Amino acid sequence: MELTTVTQQVVSNHEVESSSISNNNKFIEANTQQVTLSHLRQDCTIPIFAKDNESTIPHFEFIGAVREIAQELFPERTVMMANIRTSHIIKGRIPSAIGKPAKELLEHEKTIYYERMAFMVEIPHIHTYINNQKLNLTVGGVRSYSEQNLFSKKSIEKFKIFIGFKNMVCCNLCIATDGLKDDLRVSSVEELKSKTRELFLTYNQENQLETMQELQEYTINQEQFAHLIGKMKLYHHLDKQQKQQLFELKTTDSQINTIVKNYIDDPHFSADNDGYITLWNLYNLFTESSKSNYIDNFLCRNCNTYEFVNHLGAAIKNKKDNYFLQDHDIVQ
Repeated sequence: MELTTVTQQVVSNHEVESSSISNNNKFIEANTQQVTLSHLRQDCTIPIFAKDNESTIPHFEFIGAVREIAQELFPERTVMMANIRTSHIIKGRIPSAIGKPAKELLEHEKTIYYERMAFMVEIPHIHTYINNQKLNLTVGGVRSYSEQNLFSKKSIEKFKIFIGFKNMVCCNLCIATDGLKDDLRVSSVEELKSKTRELFLTYNQENQLETMQELQEYTINQEQFAHLIGKMKLYHHLDKQQKQQLFELKTTDSQINTIVKNYIDDPHFSADNDGYITLWNLYNLFTESSKSNYIDNFLCRNCNTYEFVNHLGAAIKNKKDNYFLQDHDIVQ
């Protein structure tokens, strides 16, 4: 599949953040707030490993490393500034403010850092269209200090990085299995760059786009959608042995409820007037629902939705029995 190029002003290495972040940027919603890279660098303290006082890799260095590799691998392309969202703020105070009531603290006496951080960086020159919806190539990552034992000595640090596409009509991220490193462990920024470069180079964007295009070819009706939702809800109550025989589904009950609601009234991906919905639209209902997850698990659940909807598509294509699908009247 050929990727097209559009004309757009190239962003320099200077951090002109306000003009170089996409306005269409709410790629995750649950319990998060948007912050700037300069805020992370200038206003936030850096967590340390308590037993030896060694520094962790701060959020802003993580973001800079991933964006630097994107610029290196796409030198002729626009690499936008990172869109950053944070949660679980950790508050503190400087030593001179010990004993002072919290309401009387001055701004310079307060310290903060964010336990969890997610970011994405668009490369809009590399894009394609599916169902007349523009998809931009996007890279990014997640860091959660909750996965790190900060009360020990300095150890290997954990990160998540991804490369995939962002649907520009809704900010939904489309992440395939080979575009996600969900348990990256490194000990330095240089090692982080090396592992990021490796992921970006091995990612097969043409294969993902062809697979997503194919989802438009298959449609289910309202009865089949209702059967699917019922089986998804039932799945979580099966015993361990029963689940081992089925596709591993990570979609939660609250996400399933969101999918049902959006099946009716989503402005871009709802079913038609007769209740029919393509697997491409269904996939976007799933990725929309995954935006309600917390920062530290939304990437793996987003990727799981990609695998799951393609699992359904393969069953329809090959006319195979599937726990989640009815066995009759599948529309192709």
